[in-house]
Amino acid sequence: MAKTIQAIRGMNDQLPSQTRLWQQVETILRKVVSQYGYQEIRTPIVESTDLFKRSIGEVTDIVEKEMYTFEDRNGDSLTLRPEGTASTVRAGNEHGLLYNQQQRLWYMGPMFRHERPQKGRYRQFHQFGVETYGLHGPDIDVEVIMLSARLWKEMGITDHVKLELNTLGEPAAREKFKHALVEYLEARKEQLDEDSLRRLTTNPLRILDSKNPQVQAALDGAPTLNDFLDDTDQLHFSQLCERLTSLGIEYQINPRLVRGLDYYNKTVFEWVTDSLGAQGTVCAGGRYDGLVEQLGGKASPAVGFAMGIERLVLLLESLQKLDTNDAIADVYVAALGDNATGYAMQIAEQLRDNMADVRVLLHCGGGNAKKQLKRANSAGVKVCVIVGEAELTSKTAVVKPMLGQHEQQTLSTETLAKELKQYLD
Repeated sequence: MAKTIQAIRGMNDQLPSQTRLWQQVETILRKVVSQYGYQEIRTPIVESTDLFKRSIGEVTDIVEKEMYTFEDRNGDSLTLRPEGTASTVRAGNEHGLLYNQQQRLWYMGPMFRHERPQKGRYRQFHQFGVETYGLHGPDIDVEVIMLSARLWKEMGITDHVKLELNTLGEPAAREKFKHALVEYLEARKEQLDEDSLRRLTTNPLRILDSKNPQVQAALDGAPTLNDFLDDTDQLHFSQLCERLTSLGIEYQINPRLVRGLDYYNKTVFEWVTDSLGAQGTVCAGGRYDGLVEQLGGKASPAVGFAMGIERLVLLLESLQKLDTNDAIADVYVAALGDNATGYAMQIAEQLRDNMADVRVLLHCGGGNAKKQLKRANSAGVKVCVIVGEAELTSKTAVVKPMLGQHEQQTLSTETLAKELKQYLD
């Protein structure tokens, strides 16, 4: 007997019981971005490795440790995309979507990172993201956050997430802050863990969001980025906060909030929750005004966010915000006898023609009435339509309710679709 092949660790199958939940979430995501006038963009799963090195930064954990990179037959270095923004910018530059234009885009699809799999975090994961280009000022920052807030409202989890905000200013201010932070931490090296010591010479701002309590204690009294921001950056952030307040969107300023990718500037934000145990991030984003030019395009301001769908589904499941009804159809059409099989198929198609929103499952494979009713019951249907040779002759069908208080009756096929509605309400 051949050895059974299993899925690669951290790359999971989604079985029908799970995809039903995902479809509910995806429907809400698509609905909200449509309400805001955003358009979908789809990019390849595989990109040039250089795209991510130039955008994410060569000294980030993603590039150093997590990317799935390989050489193809031509000797080119390719990478399975670890995030969606770089691919979106590459596509925008390549197809002339960004220069001197305004774009509001969204994407959804699989991403890949080689990290330790854990609940809600996998090596193949799925990400939903929003990207806007060509818009200056805090108004678009507010809209992007407002859109994310509406997602939580539609999902019924507004009370279970909170918004954290910070501003990183422009690169010049960050560079001055970086030197001051390194000088401060150099005098406290004994309090830093291995990761933070490495970042001290590669990406010191990432030390700010260390989860190590000892490192966080070392940061008490450290200089803050706010001390280095110019008036323009301060005004941008204050206007952002004022407009969020006027919209009734609550937030908390977190001066240690930074993003794990090098391309962010000015506004950064995260939606966090403690409804999954330890506090975790559900959605994160911010501004990346220099990224388009960094990847070879003409300078264009940009702001957006991304979220992991696995983690979002997990949160909604834990809060019981998803419909877990496992019925796979509403109506089951059964045929008693070979001669009635073709007639049952005609009825199933007739119902689909006249009841577009109703799920109709046709029995296949023969079997007696008991077996077919058992299948109908397993499918969770509300009603079973049964036809045999007598019904074929009289052009009728037997309607048997599987749920509710309705009585079984025989109906003409001409009125069947209309009469069935009472069983489905």
